[in-house]
Amino acid sequence: MYSISNLQNNFYHSLFGKIKAEEKKPAYVTCSAYAQNPIKSPSFTAAQPPLALRTALVSKEEKEKYTAILNSLGKSEKKSIELLLKNGRLLNTNSNDKTSTLDNLHKILTMPRADGLDTAKVLKETIAILADPFIITQQFGDIPEKDVKKILELGNKNSKPTSLIKKDGPETAQSAVLDANLINVEHSGSCVAASIEFNLATQMPAEFARFAEGLSSKKIAVEKNIQIKNLANNSLDAVWLLNAFEVPYKMDDFNSAKLTLAPDKNAIIRAQIQNSNKDNLERSLVDVLMQSTFMNVGSQQSYNSLTDSRSGKFNQNDKGLIEFEKTFTESVVEDKNKISVTYQIVDDNAKLTGYETDFKTIKKHITDSLAMGENVIIGYTQTDASNTIINGHEITIVGAKEGKDGKLTFTCNDTDDNNPKSIEYSEDYLIPKIHHAGLPQAVVEKDVEIVDNWVEGINAYKNAKKEVATKSA
Repeated sequence: MYSISNLQNNFYHSLFGKIKAEEKKPAYVTCSAYAQNPIKSPSFTAAQPPLALRTALVSKEEKEKYTAILNSLGKSEKKSIELLLKNGRLLNTNSNDKTSTLDNLHKILTMPRADGLDTAKVLKETIAILADPFIITQQFGDIPEKDVKKILELGNKNSKPTSLIKKDGPETAQSAVLDANLINVEHSGSCVAASIEFNLATQMPAEFARFAEGLSSKKIAVEKNIQIKNLANNSLDAVWLLNAFEVPYKMDDFNSAKLTLAPDKNAIIRAQIQNSNKDNLERSLVDVLMQSTFMNVGSQQSYNSLTDSRSGKFNQNDKGLIEFEKTFTESVVEDKNKISVTYQIVDDNAKLTGYETDFKTIKKHITDSLAMGENVIIGYTQTDASNTIINGHEITIVGAKEGKDGKLTFTCNDTDDNNPKSIEYSEDYLIPKIHHAGLPQAVVEKDVEIVDNWVEGINAYKNAKKEVATKSA
């Protein structure tokens, strides 16, 4: 969760990102008007067909890998991996290279880990998250006082000149100078990254394990092959996006690209701290590496794990990811064409003035997505007495149940509530707070007019530059 009290001039950019570049609609548009005059939303899901569920070890190789992992675990972790086998998640192969969860856990066990990371802890934490993704958190944790000086030295050594949009002047290039206050992160802005991590662990266990293995390896990176069509219909537009987000990539043809996804250089320092000093309800080292990578992807490779801050070309704020960046990151991580739809109408003073459609339609979009087997990451807002938005946060809707009164109760995951369990919200409470939601294209394509994401990127960049110019005038 993060405040926008000092960013009142442009809500869409400072908090969630601007979705509709060309138009503003009057408050409380009816459902019929909404269908006739659709929202223009960027396209970044057709759900992948479910894989056949396997719960029994068949080959000699599978049995040997399972035995090796089992023999390395404690009593609690043994129960967890046995559960993963029984529910089919251990032999799931929904990963980018078709390796199974078991394959990647075995690689964690048998291949060298990055300096300062303990193999047993990486394996234990990966299994724990896969068995119960609700333990994922965005809470940074404290830095031991005895290590602060050394960490500041390492962090300043890793710092490099970056293009920063200053709040009180023109854009300048400068190096960050760290101090103890900057690295003592009490309120994390990584809710988007933590939600994407949760979604990956919940929906694609084999891919989550593959990420955990690659990011904790000596390489501290993971290769990801993506389909160009999941970024843009035109290959050149997709290339523009990859270049704009500064993600290292190679293209062998016009249909696919191999990306190198990695956290910032300071992420390993944070991971090493959590390797040795993790307290209850703090991030695991796996959380650190995952969230730092996703923040780095979304912020155009500008994230700093020590300060939980970023620069980058699309966002004037130094915390979190705007909606456009979030949608690009989701698309890359899941290799799916994501659609992000904005529901709330917010004026330039961050005041909630109405909704793009009625609550019944919002409810249908969410339940249709859940019926397709898709979780729904939403951005919700909190307002003060004057209906001015004071906070924004990302959570994930994972289910819904109908009560006797016909109304729904949504089951959600919140990575910032210090509660490693699901939480429930009534539809009357949650739906009015939803600013935007990431949805499968099939759910919303009749209701929205799709705007190419590269166009939205150019608009976001121009608007960010315009605001800087306005402030410096």
